[in-house]
Amino acid sequence: MDDKWTQIPTDTVIKEHADALASNNFETFVVETEEEARKKFFELVPEGSEVFTNTSKTLDALGITKEINESGKFVSLKNKVASMPAETPAQAREKRMVGSVPEYAVGSAHAVTKDGRIMLASGSGSQIPGYAYGADHVVFVIGVHKLVKDIDEGIERIYKHSLPLESIRINEFYNTTTGSNPRRFFVMNSENDMNKERTKVILVKKVLGF
Repeated sequence: MDDKWTQIPTDTVIKEHADALASNNFETFVVETEEEARKKFFELVPEGSEVFTNTSKTLDALGITKEINESGKFVSLKNKVASMPAETPAQAREKRMVGSVPEYAVGSAHAVTKDGRIMLASGSGSQIPGYAYGADHVVFVIGVHKLVKDIDEGIERIYKHSLPLESIRINEFYNTTTGSNPRRFFVMNSENDMNKERTKVILVKKVLGF
């Protein structure tokens, strides 16, 4: 894998991306450390909130996943979904619905373009409904090594960097050798003016996740 995908860009590049995100109605915060990222996250997601934690090595590394799902201070929809049966089509549908319409959908992304678009790939697509429409609020925590020039470079980053690492994770977690498959791509171009308070982005000047 190319080391270029884990480089911390200059402050000028970070500011360009942050300004572009803000111009697309994604309120954006740039922080220096993991501790600042965690602090800002919990300022944006207050205790008692109903939260769906999408699978994210970034949130795991920051201890956010554990705090949301294990502290008892939040309504963990990940736990609720895990406890629901899916033995019938109706039960499976209900389970999907719970994960698709949370109060807060939180996670990370695989790339952010210079013109302020947020990119992610998914094998199942389970993250996409909440981010795209279902969640009242969306919070992304993204390491600045994921900043790219454009959509094409974002796709290149996903296939050359994120996918091999995600395949390792999948193989270890499920004890398989099939790896991952980015069956679905999602690009958030902007929020409209009526929804400009909906999506927040925390850019962290660290290598977090992949």
